[in-house]
Amino acid sequence: MRVLRQSRIFPFSTVVFSLWLCDLDGNEARWGSWVRWGACSASCGGGRRIRRRPCVKTSETVRCVGRPMEIQKCGKSRCPDKCLMVCPEGLPSADCGRCLCEGHVLRGEVYTVVGVPVAGATVALADRPKVALAQSDPEGRFRVPGVCSSSPSLLSVRKERFAAAAAVATSSNATGLSWVRVVLGSTEKPYISKHPENKVRHEGGRVLLCCKATGSPTPDKYYWYHNGTLLDRNVFKYEEDLVLRDLKPRQAGLYHCKASSPAGSIKSNQAFLTVIGRGTPACNTTPEDNNVRLPMDCVQPGTDSKNYNAGRCPHNTCAGSLDSDLRCRDGAGYCCGVQEMETRAIDCGRYSLPIRAVTRCGCKKCVQPSVMVRGRVVSADNGEPLRFGHVYIGKERVSTTGYQGGFTLHIAQDTARLVVNFVDPSEKFIDTPKVFIFDKRGGSIYHDVKVMRKQAAISINAGETNTIELGEIEGEDPIGQIVIPPNSFHRGNGELYEGTVKASVTFIDPRNITTAAAAPGDLNFVDDEGDMLPLRTYGMFSVDFRDEFNKEALGTGAVQVLLDTQHVKMEEHIPKMKLWSLNTETGVWEEESDFSYTRATGSSHGRVKREERTFLIGNMEIRERRLFNLDVPENRRCYVKVRAYMSEKFLASEQVEGVVISLINLEPKPGFSSNPRAWGRFDSVITGHSGACLPAFCDAQRPDAYTAYVTAIMGGEELEAAPSSPKMNPNIIGVSQPYLSKIDYQRSDHNDPALKKTAFRINLAKPNPNNLQEANGPIYPYRNLIACENAEINDNHFRFFRVEKDKYEYNVVPFQENDLTTWTGDYLSWWPNPQEFRACFIKIKVQGQKEVMVRSKNMGGTHRATKGKLYGIRDIRSTRDMREANTSAACVEFKCSGMLFDQSEVDRSLISLLPQGNCRRVGVNNLLQEYLTKHPPVPQNNESHAFHMLAPVDPLGHNYGIYTVTDQNPRVAKEIAIGRCFDGTSDGFSREMKSDSGVAMTFSCPERKITRESLFQRLQTNPGQTLSQMARDMRESQGLQVQRSSTQVVAYPSEQRSRSQGRRVSGVSSTSRRRVTSRGQLRQ
Repeated sequence: MRVLRQSRIFPFSTVVFSLWLCDLDGNEARWGSWVRWGACSASCGGGRRIRRRPCVKTSETVRCVGRPMEIQKCGKSRCPDKCLMVCPEGLPSADCGRCLCEGHVLRGEVYTVVGVPVAGATVALADRPKVALAQSDPEGRFRVPGVCSSSPSLLSVRKERFAAAAAVATSSNATGLSWVRVVLGSTEKPYISKHPENKVRHEGGRVLLCCKATGSPTPDKYYWYHNGTLLDRNVFKYEEDLVLRDLKPRQAGLYHCKASSPAGSIKSNQAFLTVIGRGTPACNTTPEDNNVRLPMDCVQPGTDSKNYNAGRCPHNTCAGSLDSDLRCRDGAGYCCGVQEMETRAIDCGRYSLPIRAVTRCGCKKCVQPSVMVRGRVVSADNGEPLRFGHVYIGKERVSTTGYQGGFTLHIAQDTARLVVNFVDPSEKFIDTPKVFIFDKRGGSIYHDVKVMRKQAAISINAGETNTIELGEIEGEDPIGQIVIPPNSFHRGNGELYEGTVKASVTFIDPRNITTAAAAPGDLNFVDDEGDMLPLRTYGMFSVDFRDEFNKEALGTGAVQVLLDTQHVKMEEHIPKMKLWSLNTETGVWEEESDFSYTRATGSSHGRVKREERTFLIGNMEIRERRLFNLDVPENRRCYVKVRAYMSEKFLASEQVEGVVISLINLEPKPGFSSNPRAWGRFDSVITGHSGACLPAFCDAQRPDAYTAYVTAIMGGEELEAAPSSPKMNPNIIGVSQPYLSKIDYQRSDHNDPALKKTAFRINLAKPNPNNLQEANGPIYPYRNLIACENAEINDNHFRFFRVEKDKYEYNVVPFQENDLTTWTGDYLSWWPNPQEFRACFIKIKVQGQKEVMVRSKNMGGTHRATKGKLYGIRDIRSTRDMREANTSAACVEFKCSGMLFDQSEVDRSLISLLPQGNCRRVGVNNLLQEYLTKHPPVPQNNESHAFHMLAPVDPLGHNYGIYTVTDQNPRVAKEIAIGRCFDGTSDGFSREMKSDSGVAMTFSCPERKITRESLFQRLQTNPGQTLSQMARDMRESQGLQVQRSSTQVVAYPSEQRSRSQGRRVSGVSSTSRRRVTSRGQLRQ
């Protein structure tokens, strides 16, 4: 009989065995149960284990059939690497990460760059930065036991808002101690130092686009985008640089990169890649139309046109022939330019006018004009110049301001963002970083730079709590406070400073609109996505803490900044308020801390009663950065369209490029009615061929929630805004009704005619998308920047114009001074060198009741290729001298003498100065006459109504009545020369004519009597009286001849005698005078 027992499942077996126990009959053998598995032969790396079973038998002669044991694999996990570390001292740690020496200790200190201890910094080995060994205490100290002192240890120290630092510990075997001092600098968000550049390639070619970013820590990730779409890194295999091969037309478009680090991200500027298809010409050989305005007295027979089509080449780049197509910057750019020109004669009726017309275009090397920034640095309070100030770009000192605060900077061609820091060695003014706009097409842009005078230092006790107020507007409460806890000051070596502190805190108060131009940076920050966005300020301050002897700069630990919420007019700004510090090398504001609420009791300005007020409180440490800002990001943004013109005629063909337009956003009052004194933001943009679009804050619900002041300046000259009084004229202002009334346009002299006319104020009313009358400017929604930039000339826009009388310029070789790339190398080019433009002006005084037009006719004088040929014509109306009756003066441009475009031979231009009207020359500057005589040949000047000369080669000054200025921008050179000419000095500037200073020659231009009747007319109207008067005149004439023989004769120039015979008699009796007077009355 067999009994079946319960089955057993062994946990490490895949087979289930059943053991049958039965009575064995005769010679039988059966297997018994399996025993447990034995131990594994290895814990890792692969091993074996065994189990066995017994054989139950009745006789030694029988055997069990099958295997008595089973073998199973085990210990399959990977074994850890064997620690191969060899420690010269001590033993490897359990994780084989470092050597441990019992009894040895590493001690260290962590400080900021200004010596303030850093608490809570994490200390680790540089090769294992994630394994924390210690943290610094409130005094910045830390202790790591077991660190061997036989060899230096490389440590990594980290803390939030600080850049990680590496340091090597110094050791001593004798004491078993190691020591290290670590200095942590502030983190810096990524900043693009090399932007991708525009490229032109043929289909099938290849291109390299480069991108490079700096920051602390250094950016380690780059992303490339094409028309806003992220490119697949696995497909394009890019890092910092992007290489595209076998180009197709579909790959043309906009490219930009984004760089990222643990501190943030930043996007580069966009670069446009042009891919020219096979068989497509890069440059159209047929010139485009280019209508040149002719002189007023040039009337073409058979036509009423005042223009002539001289042709021009299209403004586009070519691929050219590059020595290497895989460079970040192409060695020499190629542009569509003039290949052939021909001389034509324009029939002006009375005379013929030559012109050089373009007949064929082609690819050639682009003109590379110099890019410059010029300006003057003065204090914001009284205009005192910053004399001999240091000018920095990044960490490099590049220039020094002059005695009058002037400066000139040459800008590299690949510069995308220009950040300039002005430092006063005498420390009268605060350090002021500025972000300058400039014209990448070439030339120079002029900037008036305002700096804040440093607040006088006060003495405070370092061992006490000190409170410094921010804002000192008379009759108003301070905007905030800085609260410095006791024992917060430290020297640069980390030592606690205990003594008197000289504290200077300079506050840029937005309640005073005159401080807007002194704002450092450009009030922008970079968000988490890498986009540059605007800030709205509630105040900026610069701090300077020094020791008692004013020698060493001191740093501080945690400092509190309090902002009084009564000054925040928009409640929605309160929760978004942040404290920012300025990166002086990038000009970008970076976040320091958020604000939280607190309540405090204090007395308001001018009040005895103390009251509880609400403050926003933020924390900061004063380290290497010393400029701070109370700002909020603002998302209600628009663009304002502004254009500049050559005159108040506002002709489309007379738009002026290179004008710096500035917009100051004003801070609203409670109820959102504008406050004319406070400001919140300051922006500047340069006008291009279609004007300028300025960023501004705006509101769709309340038109007067935001307002702005707008100004324009060119070469130091303030342009005049379109008038708003006595009545607003939409055709003059450039904005149609009813939008104009909604905007409430007012020029600065709207309510007070004594004020300047160089600014206007507007409400920034965001356009209603459902109102067609507001769809075409002058205010555009923020996302409609392209529509603003491409707006037609007839669309709504605001206007500025140059305060200048009638003016005309004609060049035989056409050239647009606002676009230097249109320069053409020709012997008859007015400007012979596109890298440097020399403007020459002569000052002519006009005696007469009326202003007159003065013309300069400029011809080749001595050069074999230009002698007797016309360079150009300049016409200008004289400007009245308001200080002297019946006197005006004209600053007339003429063609400078010098090398022509081939730089091989000098040409002394032959200049003819021709006042238009009844004029005669009555005087020439003695110094000028002497110079011309000593530098022959001297043209004959037999005509009294004109003056001819060979233009001086030397840059004569105001003593000669000649004004010469050289600049990289022709318009700027001319503006400076005109300003000096008006002022009558060699270094001054004026827009009020001073006709008694610096004059080259004088013309008398009396008004002709056009109401006197001729003899024939008088005989017809009154023959009897006329004949009687003729008889009396003849009798008196005989008597006068007898008297002349005994009287003195005053000599006049020959050309004046015929006009002055009646005034040459000096001895005539009173009776004769009365008779002559009566005769004159009868004639009239």
